[in-house]
Amino acid sequence: MANMVIDKIAALVTAAFGLVAALAWNTAIQQVFKNFFGENSSVAAMLTYAIIVTIIAVLATIWIGKVAQKSEK
Repeated sequence: MANMVIDKIAALVTAAFGLVAALAWNTAIQQVFKNFFGENSSVAAMLTYAIIVTIIAVLATIWIGKVAQKSEK
């Protein structure tokens, strides 16, 4: 029972750190877009931001999956 609790706490703490890192990257990327598009970002600029971030997330997920597969072999 104690091992399950420790495992769950470890998973939650890891997820929390992942969320903090994601939020930090989000803020940094938003600042880059503000510098590029200006302070008054349009809907098109925000959609561009969302699309680019989604593409990067998908590519990173695929790459991490491939690395994980290789490490299992």
